[in-house]
Amino acid sequence: MNLEQVRADFPILEQEVNGKPLVYLDNAASAQKPQAVMDAMTQYFRETHSNVHRGAHSLGDRATALFEGARETVRSQINAASANEIIWTRGTTEGINLVANGFYRSLKQGDEILVSRMEHHANIVPWQMLAEATGASLKVIEVTPEGELDQQSFRDQLSERTKVFAITAVSNVLGTINPTREMVAAAKEAGAYTLVDGAQAIPHLGADVQALDCDFYVFSGHKLFGPTGIGVLYGRENLLNEWPVYQTGGEMIHRVSFEGTSFQKTPYRFEAGTPAIAEAIGLATAMRYLDDLGHDGLREAEAALGRRVDEWVADFPGLTRYGQAENKVPVLSFWLEGLHPSDLGTLLDQQGIAIRTGHHCCMPLMEHFGIAGTARASFAFYNTVEEVDTFFQGLQRIQRLFTGK
Repeated sequence: MNLEQVRADFPILEQEVNGKPLVYLDNAASAQKPQAVMDAMTQYFRETHSNVHRGAHSLGDRATALFEGARETVRSQINAASANEIIWTRGTTEGINLVANGFYRSLKQGDEILVSRMEHHANIVPWQMLAEATGASLKVIEVTPEGELDQQSFRDQLSERTKVFAITAVSNVLGTINPTREMVAAAKEAGAYTLVDGAQAIPHLGADVQALDCDFYVFSGHKLFGPTGIGVLYGRENLLNEWPVYQTGGEMIHRVSFEGTSFQKTPYRFEAGTPAIAEAIGLATAMRYLDDLGHDGLREAEAALGRRVDEWVADFPGLTRYGQAENKVPVLSFWLEGLHPSDLGTLLDQQGIAIRTGHHCCMPLMEHFGIAGTARASFAFYNTVEEVDTFFQGLQRIQRLFTGK
């Protein structure tokens, strides 16, 4: 991978912030977009914009072809069996809520929903609300001091009462890569429906839903170098065709009368109203862009960044790292002695370095570690080893200025 050429594909990286070259290390929150994505969306608006499906004119036909072609691109990229298993959503959060909505009629008192303590709030709160509404119980897999899922806790919590198992493939705070395939297999053997939150995994690891063998898989476009406001829910076609509809209105109906309404088959039964057409095209373009770069090269680049981070952390006084898993993506969540994460983020921004601070929508995980939040630097393939050095040198300057160390 030619890193200089790759960075040229991301115009935003060329700017200065506060008079310093931008070092963007907030990729876990939202990754930057290559020019190809922006060009594809602009071209759609300039040349093709129309509503999709049922149009009796050429623009409508062309827009529909691009829109459904984007669905096929996603199907191919995640190895779904059919494009009918790809549902456009606004993001990971909506995808999880859509799936949770389907259980409101079937769960009952005595049933259990199993999640983990490292989940993003988006994979906790919908299940919490479902449990409250149905009388089911929410069970929690604990996290080890190293920041890995406690497999004994998983085995202890999993039982024939487990009806839903929802797990993140990669922690947005710790970077931990979970043994998702093995855990999904165990949950399916127990008779549970399985959902995998792939928002943090797919940018680093890709996805193969047939190999994973989960019932549902969700992710967001903006973390995958695509636009905001678009995401994907993969679900098994036979399940989705029986799943209760989530929103109602135009596009998702088969026939409407005042005597009753019937709905389309998947995926359209879950896509009420005018969809995010340009955003779907942009997401598909982002996935093709990554494919063209070569996923092996991207992983090698990120692994090199992770090794450089590890070298710095090993000898950095006063830095406490959260997440010591052996198998992880390049994410560093940490406390620096004597400095609040919020102050640290502001001081780094003055040096042109963008990180994230706070609880990262993972309050139960923060409670587990006995902290209110962390500073988090998250790396992508377009970051450089020199930027890793710039980040830690920035921390050193702040540390000397405020603590005298």
